[in-house]
Amino acid sequence: MCGIVGYIGKQNAVPILIEGLKRLEYRGYDSAGIAVITENKAIIEKKKGKVSVLEKFVKGSGIEANIGIAHTRWATHGEPNEINAHPHFNADKSIMLIHNGIIENYAPLRKKLISEGYKFLSETDTEVLVHLIDKFYTKKKNLFEAVRNALLLINGTYGIAVISIYEPDKIIVARKGSPLVIGVGREENYIASDVNALITHTSSIVYLEDGEMAIVTKDNFEAKTLEDDKVEKEVVEIDIEVDEITKSGYPHFMLKEIMEQPESIRNSMRGRILMDEGVSKLGGLNGFEERIVDSERILIVACGTSWHAGLVGEYMLEQFTGIPVEVDYGSEFRYRNPIITPDDTTIFISQSGETADTLAALREAKRRQALTVGICNVVGSTIARESDTGIYIHAGPEIGVASTKAFTAQLTVLALLTVLIARSKNLSCQDGQMILKELESIPYKVEKILKLNDEIEKIAEQFKDAKNFLYLGRGYNFPVALEGALKLKEISYIHAEGYPAAEMKHGPIALIDENMPTVFIAPQDSVYEKVISNIEEVKSRKGVVIAVASEKDTKIEKLVNYTIKIPDTIRMLMPILTSIPLQLLAYHIAVKKGLNVDQPRNLAKSVTVE
Repeated sequence: MCGIVGYIGKQNAVPILIEGLKRLEYRGYDSAGIAVITENKAIIEKKKGKVSVLEKFVKGSGIEANIGIAHTRWATHGEPNEINAHPHFNADKSIMLIHNGIIENYAPLRKKLISEGYKFLSETDTEVLVHLIDKFYTKKKNLFEAVRNALLLINGTYGIAVISIYEPDKIIVARKGSPLVIGVGREENYIASDVNALITHTSSIVYLEDGEMAIVTKDNFEAKTLEDDKVEKEVVEIDIEVDEITKSGYPHFMLKEIMEQPESIRNSMRGRILMDEGVSKLGGLNGFEERIVDSERILIVACGTSWHAGLVGEYMLEQFTGIPVEVDYGSEFRYRNPIITPDDTTIFISQSGETADTLAALREAKRRQALTVGICNVVGSTIARESDTGIYIHAGPEIGVASTKAFTAQLTVLALLTVLIARSKNLSCQDGQMILKELESIPYKVEKILKLNDEIEKIAEQFKDAKNFLYLGRGYNFPVALEGALKLKEISYIHAEGYPAAEMKHGPIALIDENMPTVFIAPQDSVYEKVISNIEEVKSRKGVVIAVASEKDTKIEKLVNYTIKIPDTIRMLMPILTSIPLQLLAYHIAVKKGLNVDQPRNLAKSVTVE
């Protein structure tokens, strides 16, 4: 992985490919490369580091071509360097390939190819595939057939694009477990792993499904299965504006997306509240509401930040619907032989809708006949397409690797889902109206919190050199502690742990001293007094405490070193508010450390490999 772009048409492919790579930089990568065909010869350039390094080189070389492929790599096999960077190629550089995913059986294939005389330059799994294609091309002299036959030997995941100097009028693409789309133009066509790479050129998109391939020429595309059966594909019009994926004057995408949360939360609930009836309306669930309401159990599966949202959803759903809820990591779900029945509803949360572990878990649930519900941000994503039913969060494109607005939008949608189910159970119209009215007020309260940005930045200045952090919360705010710690780890590289506040004394309290800052999420809710007791335990051991507290709380300031006062709301919605100061705290600490908050090291926005 991580980013794929391709072009075939009448224009010079090089600037189009470079622009596409730039629009995929947010996904995280460590090297970049480009391959084009001009005058029946291949030109391949690869550079370690940023796309800008590659761009400077190719601009200076004056390369022009009408067909090409380009890639940003996030290392899986082999260290980040120019040799391991994509595109990979065969011995005479007649076939070039870019690949997202992991070839699981590359070792035996590599061994066999070496025994047949093939020489390998890189440490990657991908190079096996290009040599396999070369092997079949030598026999068949047909690029599509060579790629197809090579893929029949592959175990693992892939999104690939292949070009050859022997057939310079086409790009062969295929996908299995790693997203790939075709952008349709006039006398030109595009390919990419993410529609964001294409939006300045076309809004007409074709989504490839797992097990599908395509022959892409400048005038047409033809889709087939891996078994060589023709597939009719629908061209979908997407609605993303360029300004949605630009910084709009902010220094970083992350800060822009934090500041967009009042609007993204409004968008998540727009048209979904029927206040007179005290109920929510989620159009994506039409025809499935009764089955969800009658579920024996709800399973929520996700990874990372989405998993934290699922934990909050567990509190919401169990409190108001009475349905037992379990939350599982996508990466663990399918490997523990989970107990799933047709009476279960399984919910899969993923910002990108392409998270490999979550997608694999969804397919396992479908095999066991449970109802599958996708909660995604990206329209047309694989999880959205493969779920039985689902809900879009409508947060808008999220470019920063560390998720912010998608998290609060996920919580908003989970609150709406909770009200929808609960109103068919025991929740009264009056109580439903109360929750929904409070939900409608949340964007205004978020706006108020965002005005604390300067105050939070001053607190961040005091902790930019900290080596460790502890985040503590109880009830609904325990998942917020986990999320706050994750945000700090992701972008500042400071070790941080989230814990239930009461569990601190069962281990983490041993770490407390004057050098260990502790963040308490401490609104005035039903467990407030118990959290205060936990704060006193930390202070008695000379710990430094930052508290996220209710704005009317006059007691807590006397106990802690720093307070961030936020508006009150009902318990189930409090995580939307308490998470935002922690996003800002992590952001400002990372900026003050001089780090790249939008592209933190070793991380990718959409994790499409296991």
